[in-house]
Amino acid sequence: MFPLSSDEKKVVMHCEARGNPPPTYRWFINGTEMDSEADYRYSLIDGNLVIMNASETVDHGKYQCRAGNSFGTVLSRDALLQFAYVGAFSPKARGGVSVREGQGVVLMCTPPPKFGDWVFNEFPSFVAEDSRRFISQDTGNLYISKVQPSDVGSYICLVKNPVTNARVLSPPTPLTLKTDGVMGEYEPKIEVHFSPSVLAPKGVTVRLECFALGNPVPTITWRKINGNIPKKARLRKSQAVLEIPNIQLEDSGIYECKAENPRGGTAFKGHLQVYTLPQWVRMINDTQMDSGEKLQWECKAMGRPRPTYRWLRNGLPLTSQLHNGEMTIHKVQPMDSGMYQCVAENKYGSIYSNAELKILASAPIFVPNPVRVIATLGKDVLLECKPRASPKPRITWKRGDRRIQLNKRIILLRNNTLKIVNSSRADEGNYVCRAENQLGSAEMTAMLWVKEAMRVALSPSRVEVTVGESVVLSCRATHDTSLDVAFQWFFNQKPINFHHDGGHFESIQTDGENSSTVDLMIRSILLKHAGKYGCRAQTSADTVFAEAELLVRGPPGPPGVVIVEEITETTATLSWTRGLDNHSPISTYNLQARSPFSLGWQTVKTDPETVTGDMESAMAVELNPWVEYEFRVVASNAIGTGDPSAPSRGVRTKEAVPSVAPVNVSGGNGRRHELVISWEPVSEEFQNGEGFGYIVAFRANGTRGWKEKMVTSADSTMYKYRDETFPPLTPFEVKVGVYNNKGDGPFSKVVIIHSAEGEPRELPIDVRAYSISSSEIRVTWKPPNPGPGKPRRYEVSFWKDSEQEESGSKQQTVRNETSMILTGLEGNSAYLVTVKGFNSIGHGPPSAAVTAKTRKAPPTQSPNNLMWIQEGNNVSLSWDPVKAKANESDVIGYMVIIHPILILSFTLRHICLNCVNTFFIYSTPPRYKLSVELLL
Repeated sequence: MFPLSSDEKKVVMHCEARGNPPPTYRWFINGTEMDSEADYRYSLIDGNLVIMNASETVDHGKYQCRAGNSFGTVLSRDALLQFAYVGAFSPKARGGVSVREGQGVVLMCTPPPKFGDWVFNEFPSFVAEDSRRFISQDTGNLYISKVQPSDVGSYICLVKNPVTNARVLSPPTPLTLKTDGVMGEYEPKIEVHFSPSVLAPKGVTVRLECFALGNPVPTITWRKINGNIPKKARLRKSQAVLEIPNIQLEDSGIYECKAENPRGGTAFKGHLQVYTLPQWVRMINDTQMDSGEKLQWECKAMGRPRPTYRWLRNGLPLTSQLHNGEMTIHKVQPMDSGMYQCVAENKYGSIYSNAELKILASAPIFVPNPVRVIATLGKDVLLECKPRASPKPRITWKRGDRRIQLNKRIILLRNNTLKIVNSSRADEGNYVCRAENQLGSAEMTAMLWVKEAMRVALSPSRVEVTVGESVVLSCRATHDTSLDVAFQWFFNQKPINFHHDGGHFESIQTDGENSSTVDLMIRSILLKHAGKYGCRAQTSADTVFAEAELLVRGPPGPPGVVIVEEITETTATLSWTRGLDNHSPISTYNLQARSPFSLGWQTVKTDPETVTGDMESAMAVELNPWVEYEFRVVASNAIGTGDPSAPSRGVRTKEAVPSVAPVNVSGGNGRRHELVISWEPVSEEFQNGEGFGYIVAFRANGTRGWKEKMVTSADSTMYKYRDETFPPLTPFEVKVGVYNNKGDGPFSKVVIIHSAEGEPRELPIDVRAYSISSSEIRVTWKPPNPGPGKPRRYEVSFWKDSEQEESGSKQQTVRNETSMILTGLEGNSAYLVTVKGFNSIGHGPPSAAVTAKTRKAPPTQSPNNLMWIQEGNNVSLSWDPVKAKANESDVIGYMVIIHPILILSFTLRHICLNCVNTFFIYSTPPRYKLSVELLL
């Protein structure tokens, strides 16, 4: 399909054939050969036909490619070239359509060859299809079963070509309503229906349309006569379209659509027929024959309608010796060689099957010639005669100059092979086969030698070894000294691969005067090496095979299926079947179990304590109740322990009263008047059943009655009991027990736990505060006297004496330190400071407030005009003295700092108190820097 609107304006038809020598190509249109030289628009490139400026009027039609060389010619299948376009509507204005309300109407599209949608009033406002309105893709018309006032307007038919996507619009058709009344109800009338006979190719999607006019709006239903509508079918457009995808032969039949409303109904029936293109069932194949033989070719195809057949030879029709899909040539000749094609076709398409026929014609020739035949004394001998010749030659045998006389011992087989029964030394010599046909003759000489039979011994013939040991099997062949012998080792009838068997096998061969020996070394033997070992010795005369058996003793194989026969709270009775003992009696069995709580498989105790090798049942004991277990069995013998059996199915032991009490019972802390009790939870492995929980029992130390509280969560690790009556740090006796649905279990050991302490009651003592800089104050204190509430940490509050305490700040110690440095303070300011202790219960009382004043700010001036006099290693320094302002701290001295250069030495600091502006330094480094800082 070529779109006329394409910018390329070029059509390419592809044709490719394989042959030697390479084929040449010719093209035909509608049966007429195309001449690329006569029309410049045509060109042939590697068998492909190129058409420039393709024209619908000239180039439309069927194309066929013909490829040939010196051996024959074949034809391609037909290719149809079509052109895609969309024509224009007639520009003539269309008359209006006027109907009564409630009446049905058909708006005619009268389209070019393609159509699609209707536009209502203006583009792109398309008509919406529903049970009342339908656009037929068969006719292009718009059908309105019952007109309503909302339908009044202008209608335009829009046509789109699916190949080129080009669109054209028809002139508008006005639709108006008559004013002489409303249309009454009337029975349906089918205006759109599918063809009475619908033909469709297999595999496509079929659309059947059915739409009716009527008032009220008719309802459309579908059915298949004498059958069911395919399940894959879909109803579209308010059931006006029946769509059947991927249609098959079984979907053929008579389909009916029915339109109904309260006024009546009407129906339409049509026959849907599915056809198929021919498909090959049997094709012809390349054939090579001798001249004079009979050729019979058959090709077979299926399709609906049933295909017919025709035959081509080198592209030309054959008429004789044909019967339906069969072609027969009774005596082929060299002139019959060529390319043949069987064509199967019905009215919907055709298919081609190609084959080459080669007819051979040659004088006899023997390759190789002569041939050397070595036979074994007393065995039968076959002397073959297989010349290449066509037609088949006549064969004769002779020995020396005399023609061979056939008898019971010397027999000529149907394939011209000479058979000598029970050969002897007297049969040695030259045998000549002569082949002759009408094109010539040739002879072949077969030289026969008869040798003594070879004897092979493999020892030992049966040997037993233990896993891990090594063994040597020796294969000795006694044979004619003129013949070479080759050995090959087999294991269980399969050749041993010495390069891929993990280094377990090694073959060593030695040759003697009239015998040869090969040894098979098997190292580090495994159980898998047990079996039959074979040695094959082969000469050009005969082949002899010997076999030995290797038995391997090893640990037992895995026992058979393990079955749990009976289960209790703590036991499981198991049974199993015996595995292989690997040639060493089984001495004992071990039972192993695995649960969600175990680290892999664990050996379990049994009853009886020792499970002997003759037993196939035992009881696993001391299991935990209400735990899911898998079991397996492992067998042992004198060699070792074997692989375990496959696991049994998972089974759960029965429930029982808990037997394990919680551990690590402790407590303390909490809030005032609280008793906090904690413990390590019992693992699910030891909960022994559902409904597991804890019993917390406690009593004040020295009292008799226990208080018991139930904790229902199995994951709980703590219980809190609150009583406003008992004082802080009251000692209690505590124990924690367990229970489940089966009953109460044991309690833990009794431990002493104290109730929560109270908040501190005493205040810190000996609180002091003093300035250490213009922004820092150091606060120190001593812990309070012992009381009912011990401080765990301290909180320091501070505020300026000109402000209220509420506006101040608080800092807390990290632990229970008894000093703190307050930072970020204002210089030359007085601060009030208090200290109080606190713990998890609360805060204690604050200490009495103490006062501390920060120092003044340091002078802003630094020492200037630093001068020095160097005398050897000694230096005399002088500078301008610094005078502090009224709001600055007094200078109490200076610090002289020496910074050594280029040597690994520490910085030296010299402090000069009460000095004004001079300083003397002894023994300075070789190179250094000097600086002077203030001391405040």
